[in-house]
Amino acid sequence: MKSIYFKNFLSTAVMVLASFLIIGCALIFLGQNFIISSHRDDMKTNADTVSRMLSTADVSQLSDWETRITLSGAALMSGNDFFITNIDGVIISCSDDPGKCTHMYQRVGARYMYELENSGSLDTVSDLGGLFPSQRYIYAMPINEDGELGYIFVSSMRSTIIGAWEAFLWVFLAVALAVLSLALVMSLVISKKLSEPLDEMTSAARRFAHGDFSVRVREDKGTDELAALTSSFNNMADSLERSEELRNEFIANVSHELKTPMTTIAGFADGILDGTIPKEEEDKYLATIADETRRLSRLVRHMLSLSRMKSEGADMTRRRDFDLNELIIRTLLNFDTRAEDKNLDVDLQLPEDHMTVTADPDSITQVIYNLLDNAIKFADPGSVITLALWKQGGKAYVSVKDRGDTIPPDDLPLIFDRFHKSDRSRSKDRDGVGLGLYLVKSILDSHNEDISVTSSDGVTEFVFTLTLSREKPKSEKAKAEKNAKAEKARAEKNAKAASKRRQVTDKRGEDTNE
Repeated sequence: MKSIYFKNFLSTAVMVLASFLIIGCALIFLGQNFIISSHRDDMKTNADTVSRMLSTADVSQLSDWETRITLSGAALMSGNDFFITNIDGVIISCSDDPGKCTHMYQRVGARYMYELENSGSLDTVSDLGGLFPSQRYIYAMPINEDGELGYIFVSSMRSTIIGAWEAFLWVFLAVALAVLSLALVMSLVISKKLSEPLDEMTSAARRFAHGDFSVRVREDKGTDELAALTSSFNNMADSLERSEELRNEFIANVSHELKTPMTTIAGFADGILDGTIPKEEEDKYLATIADETRRLSRLVRHMLSLSRMKSEGADMTRRRDFDLNELIIRTLLNFDTRAEDKNLDVDLQLPEDHMTVTADPDSITQVIYNLLDNAIKFADPGSVITLALWKQGGKAYVSVKDRGDTIPPDDLPLIFDRFHKSDRSRSKDRDGVGLGLYLVKSILDSHNEDISVTSSDGVTEFVFTLTLSREKPKSEKAKAEKNAKAEKARAEKNAKAASKRRQVTDKRGEDTNE
């Protein structure tokens, strides 16, 4: 298979050769005619010049030595031959050396003289009726306007003009050969330079196919398409390498998470089957197997949920404007029972003016749900969970704060990693799989939003941002505020009822103690 290097060089060579062939043909068919035409124009000019010089002479002066000197000088300067005839066509003066002149006093053919007398000039290729031994370019005209003095003839051998043309042609061929050689050398160099990055990409792609994503293509500074392709290829390589690292990490983490429950299930099942575990204790171990099986189910479910929520969060068509106050209240209502079970109070700090944000409401519901679930899970019994909302610089800020164990400083940078569980999770989050906060971070990243966490002196706070939407018409805004106020009033009513139930429970406990 021919390489792109060879194809590029071959195409350039063919184009250059074709160009010079076209130019050469044009020179052969057009250049020759141009040179002949130019030479004959010079002959006319020379004849006109000599004619003006002799126009004041009389007939007797046309055959003297002075006229022959004039003709010889014109012949020497132009390279043409000159002679003068009288009105009858007899040659009476010539530019040749007198000792070598062979056509003095000869007569020009009658038909040529007839054409000259009638048309006023003669422009032909002829031997003038045998006057010259070979065909020549001839131009003739009267010495004066009425032709009473005679006629001036200028002749030039065809070999003289063709010789000039051949000299020009050889110069052209030499220049063409030099340009062609230079073009081919430049084509070789440029083709090689252009093919090098492609060869490197091919080699890198082969290494990618074998699982080596560390190779990169050398980037040259530039703004052309090849530089852009090289940069894009390296960016793709970086993305593939990161994806491979994440895949390996994901497989390692999943393997680690699956190993413990699967080992427990297999060990207890084998113990029951081979009789190692007594019959009376089988129910206890079967319950453990059931718990571990449910844990595996939760792990798979969370992984599927993670994949779905990440793809939905990045789907721009799912994003719309919605009331964030209303969403927070609606999500908070899902945790009434769990908050009551741990005697937790919820401090809901929502602004009077409702905030409208632009995002995927289902994904943001999942974010708030996961953060509240985390807060309730790790909050100390009887403490307060604070859920606050405010806006600043075109962004809405949501804060979820709980009071419980402090997250170690070393764990804070890893809190959003997949399958990561901090030290405080080891004792309080037996059922978790370490994907909740990772899912939160993934959804917010797909929305181009930020989330941060701080933990000190037993207070842990998560704060994330959302983009505020543009102002809506007053009618829609009033309707949204009305619905939000109703939701808030319902939430406050439920919170008061829960508090009242706790007071009654505490009072009954005191009466029992008494």
